[in-house]
Amino acid sequence: MIEDTLPETIPALLASRVVATGGEQPWIRTERGEWTVRDAATLADRLAFGLAERGVVRGDRVAILTGNREETVFAWLAANRLGAIAVPMDPASRPAELGALLAHCRARVVVLESDDVRARVLAGVGETSRSSVVTPEELASSGSDAPDAAVEPEDVAVLVYTSGTTGRPKAVMQTHRTYVLTAEAYPSWLGLGSADHLYGCLPLFHINAQAYATMGSLWAGIPLTLVERFSASRFWGDVARSGATALNAVGAMIHILLARPESAADRAHRLRLVYAALALPEPQHRAFEERFGVQMIVGYGMSESTFGTVWPRGVTPRHGTMGTLRQHPRLGAINRARVVRDDGSDAAPDEPGELWLSNPATMRGYWEDEAATRATLVDGWLRTGDLVRRDADGWYTFVSRIKDVLRRRGHNVAPAEIEAALLEHPSVAEAAVIGTPSALGEDDLVAFVAPRAGETCAPDTLLAWLRDRLSAYKVPDRIEVRDALPKTATERIAKHLLR
Repeated sequence: MIEDTLPETIPALLASRVVATGGEQPWIRTERGEWTVRDAATLADRLAFGLAERGVVRGDRVAILTGNREETVFAWLAANRLGAIAVPMDPASRPAELGALLAHCRARVVVLESDDVRARVLAGVGETSRSSVVTPEELASSGSDAPDAAVEPEDVAVLVYTSGTTGRPKAVMQTHRTYVLTAEAYPSWLGLGSADHLYGCLPLFHINAQAYATMGSLWAGIPLTLVERFSASRFWGDVARSGATALNAVGAMIHILLARPESAADRAHRLRLVYAALALPEPQHRAFEERFGVQMIVGYGMSESTFGTVWPRGVTPRHGTMGTLRQHPRLGAINRARVVRDDGSDAAPDEPGELWLSNPATMRGYWEDEAATRATLVDGWLRTGDLVRRDADGWYTFVSRIKDVLRRRGHNVAPAEIEAALLEHPSVAEAAVIGTPSALGEDDLVAFVAPRAGETCAPDTLLAWLRDRLSAYKVPDRIEVRDALPKTATERIAKHLLR
């Protein structure tokens, strides 16, 4: 359990930070301005008043479609003040997607910014929707001194819609406790101090930007600069102008930045630290650090639990691994793990198995999906759906998503292994491997690659490269070359669009 001295809910965390910093500590920065912690509390109060006027009460869902802007953070805080559940969504979604998500969560209010988003929302939900569609300005115009709901640590704070790389998104019910625990732990995992400044280009409708960047910066008392989206062409210039010293990234961002031509901007910045998921091959990891003059720390977390693994500070990193179990800097060893065989027994060291986690920073379940919840939360354990290996020293290495394991010529094949081998080729910037139905009743393997800038990828050359590195049954049946591979909003490769 969390100690009484630690705020246990997001409203309590915000209030404690106002007191601890005097309220004048700069926090959220965007191209439109800068807001202190006190500003955030004041604006959240006004937005909460407007939500309450529109009937929002404890347990209601408030959909937020304002992108990577300050309004998203303030509307989230406002919803939680009322005991309501914030549901940040991708404002770029198409009408049918928005309609399905809004119908699924049954949002009481939809907060949005532009007429274009409003048109797509209305096209998706139709005239019969009971949701109130408003702008942040409309919400904030009514008054202040919103009511304070009795919020509990295990209450759902946010519905996090998963990326949907392999199927229909699910809504993770993530709790106040998860966000507060992560807020205090994240700065310690990375070694962030009062002089640091976070750069946020990952979307606020996913867990990384929410729990690590937003809540972590709030607890640490450091600025968070938000930009609308990741842009490779503007990236280093934006980072330099922001003065940021640290950022969170996903693997695709690292590949894209490495693939760009070298320039003077590569080191013309204050950035010192990049937190990335998942691990890159060692040559690419070192190449990124050396080219851009940064340290890169690898971690593993998920929408369902923010306490996964991370490279421990002060220890020589083991490249290619996910690190060791994340723990809490003050509460100690609150995170446990199992590596589980198909028969339910524990795997031996270095033997692959499914990673199961047990910690208090875990979701309540999936919104209105009892079957998926029962399959994922088992006797106090979260089944991650990821195959890993754990060595005798407690370091974990990612093998594959269980659903991504393919069957070929009587063998189990992990696409991630083939993708890693392709990414070691100097001409390859991106790689994805999928299975297609085989006449033999198993899977044929198809690899998709995108070349680095100025390079060409010849399928025959890449197949020969793989034959020198992989067993014959792991070599794809064919390789297709694309200018770029499709991405989800979090810059992961969208394999479902390749199938």
